[in-house]
Amino acid sequence: MRLDQDVRALTAELVDLPSESGQEKPLADAIEAALSRLGHLTVHRDGANLVARTDLGRAERVVVAGHLDTVPIAGNVPSRVEGDRLYGCGTSDMKSGLAVQLKLALLERPNRDLTLVFYDCEEIEAARNGLGHLVRDHPDWVRGDFAVLMEPTGGEIEGGCQGTLRVEVATTGVRAHSARSWLGVNAIHQAAEILNRLRDHTPRRPVVDGLQYHEGLNAVLIRGGHAGNVIPDECVVTVNYRFAPDRSEAQALAHLEEVFAGFAVRLVDSAPGARPGLENPVAAAFAATVGGTPRAKVAWTDVARFSALGVPAVNYGPGDPELAHKVDEYVELSKIVEAERVMTAWLT
Repeated sequence: MRLDQDVRALTAELVDLPSESGQEKPLADAIEAALSRLGHLTVHRDGANLVARTDLGRAERVVVAGHLDTVPIAGNVPSRVEGDRLYGCGTSDMKSGLAVQLKLALLERPNRDLTLVFYDCEEIEAARNGLGHLVRDHPDWVRGDFAVLMEPTGGEIEGGCQGTLRVEVATTGVRAHSARSWLGVNAIHQAAEILNRLRDHTPRRPVVDGLQYHEGLNAVLIRGGHAGNVIPDECVVTVNYRFAPDRSEAQALAHLEEVFAGFAVRLVDSAPGARPGLENPVAAAFAATVGGTPRAKVAWTDVARFSALGVPAVNYGPGDPELAHKVDEYVELSKIVEAERVMTAWLT
C-alpha cells in the first residue's frame, strides 16, 4: 500500500481489500506495514487495532480516528468509478475517511501532535468494538485535546452524538384455553397501552451547546404468545430510546420508567451520548477551517468513547451517511479530495 498515491486511488485500494467485521486483519497488516515505513511515527498495535503517533512536543494533541470494518459485502466489491462517484462496500462508511487519515500520516511536522487511530468491529456488537478495547486497555494511546471521528457526514461537522438505550417493557396476564378466554387475562391485549403511550409520545428536540438534537422513542420488537389456542400470559415490547446528550444514561432510564409507569421495565443495553464540545479552542479552530454550520449528530457514534475519556470530539468525513450500508453505496470523489484538503490545512 502506497500512501503517496492520490487519495481517490487510495480509497479504491482500501475498498478492494475486504474487511468485514471480524475479518480486518489483512487490512490492518497492510496499514501497519505502510505506517511503519514512516520514521516520524510511533506505531502501536493490539489485535487489529492500530495507533500511530507523532511526538513533537506540541502544545496540543489531536486524535483522528476511523474504523476498519464494513458491513457484509453484497456483491459490491471490487469498487468501480462512474463520473465523480466511487461505488463499493464501505466507500462512504468509511474507507474514504480512512484514506484521508492515511494521507495525514505523511505530515512530518504537523502544527499539533497527531494521533491516528484505526480500529476494528465498529459495525457489530459494542462488546467487540476495537476503540472500546483501546480506551479500556490503552487509554494513553488515544488521549488528546480534541478528536475527529471520520464517520460519514457529507463533509460537514456533526457535533457530539445521542445516547442509545434499549429496555423491555412487559405485561403479565393469566394463561387459559382460547375457547374459554374469559378464564384468562390476555397479556398481548394489555400491551396496547404501551403502544398507545409510544404513539402519543412527543420526542424532545433540545438545544445542547448550540446544536439541536432530535430524540426518538420507538418500539422495535414485540414478542408474546405460546400457541394458536392459548391466551398469552406475557407480552414484551422492546423499546429503543435515542436521547440527547444533555441526559445521562441514568436520567434516560428514569425518563422511560416515568413514561411506562405501571409496567415492568428492564434495561437491556445502554450507551451514553456525547456533548458537542465545540466551545473547545481546538474544536473552534477546526470548525473555522471546515466552514459551514455545524449540526448535531442525530445518532450514536464512537465520539461517546472519547467523551468518556474527557476528550471533546466531533464527526467529520467525506462520505454521505444516508448511503452507508446500501448495496449501491458510493462516495463522491470530490468530497474525498476536499476532506483531505481541509484536514491538511487544519494541521499545517
